[in-house]
Amino acid sequence: MDMRSFALATLTEEEFDDFSGRHPEGNFQQTSAAGRLRSAQGVEVEYLGVRENGELVAAALLETHRSRLSTFSVIHDGPMCDFHDAELTAFFVEQLKQRAKGNKAAQLEITPELPYRLRDGEGKPLPAEQGGAPANDAVDNLVACGFEHGGFSIGYTAVPRWRYVKDLTGGDGEQALLKSYDKRTQWSVKRAASMGVHVRELGEDELKVFADIERATAERRSFEYRGEGYFRRFKEAYGSKAHFMVAEIHIAEYRADMQAKRDALKTKVAALEAKIAERETTKLTRQLGEESRNLAAAEKRLAEAAELAKKGDVLPAAASLFVEHPRETVYLFSGSVEEYKPFYASALIQHYAMLHLCLERGVNRYNFYGVDGVFDDPDDPGRGVLEFKQGFNGYVEELMGEFVLPVRPIMFRAKTTLRKLLGR
Repeated sequence: MDMRSFALATLTEEEFDDFSGRHPEGNFQQTSAAGRLRSAQGVEVEYLGVRENGELVAAALLETHRSRLSTFSVIHDGPMCDFHDAELTAFFVEQLKQRAKGNKAAQLEITPELPYRLRDGEGKPLPAEQGGAPANDAVDNLVACGFEHGGFSIGYTAVPRWRYVKDLTGGDGEQALLKSYDKRTQWSVKRAASMGVHVRELGEDELKVFADIERATAERRSFEYRGEGYFRRFKEAYGSKAHFMVAEIHIAEYRADMQAKRDALKTKVAALEAKIAERETTKLTRQLGEESRNLAAAEKRLAEAAELAKKGDVLPAAASLFVEHPRETVYLFSGSVEEYKPFYASALIQHYAMLHLCLERGVNRYNFYGVDGVFDDPDDPGRGVLEFKQGFNGYVEELMGEFVLPVRPIMFRAKTTLRKLLGR
């Protein structure tokens, strides 16, 4: 058997992006846009690849983070490499290790994008032929290279190990897309559209609208708020590939709709009352009771709409950030205004993104990104997020998790010990 010949290569941004767009594990974190974002945050970045007989077969965006206390190298959602191929993996890891060492890093951390196993929307492993067999060989190959595996964790991590994904293959137009959701989600999307909610993309000068909703949501749900500056840097780095979307309630449209519904109900109630005056039956009395309740509810909503009108003509109810990659569209950040929950704006934004950022550009993978990996506990804090995403009928990718390679073992151990002492 011929010896394989590999060579390390430094790649241009164009070469790197082209490879990321074609590789089965290519993603938005492994692009030159991500490199620009990290550089803006003071991180050193380099694009490295492996050529076998002149052909590019693996690549990674290697980041080096330096602080007063420590220096470490990291590859987010990568490297893009066939980890089932032990020889290729060993060669690339050795080169990355040497590069990290040259950069004075104590350790190299990676979070491969290769799924460990695929599961259905409820979290149960799929049959082996559908990707449900665990990729233990890939984990073993990395461990053989000296990596320490962080284990198969449950819960949210900085780079989510559990992903919720929807396959849009065969999706033909908006009606078919809508029909692919579960009944409650279909209802929510239609409901939002019938209540004067419209989705549009925010201009760069409007990012404060997104940031304000995001901040309020972070405070409410107690997660970390990135800050308006971060979102501006994100837009600068990703340009037209980053879509900051807002779902807004158009009050005049909502009021006109409510008025039309109220008037129709008034007519119904009057007709039933007239019939009962002629001849009363149990069925008619029951119908009158039901329609009278509907009328009262419509009156109440109209009164609420009049109150909302005092706040403005167009009210932002939810906002999300979506990122385009040749392989997929990722739903990265979102927030919503609690008061406008009955408008179901968040569901409409998702529908809009799948339609316009996936189907219209011929991409059939929609990545809802992180869930926490807990599927059987109704009281789990991540339950709401999980159920919202499950409503769109997708499947779950369980990734391999985090791997750490001590590059300078003594320094790495000292740092780990210090962390434990400081309780961090």
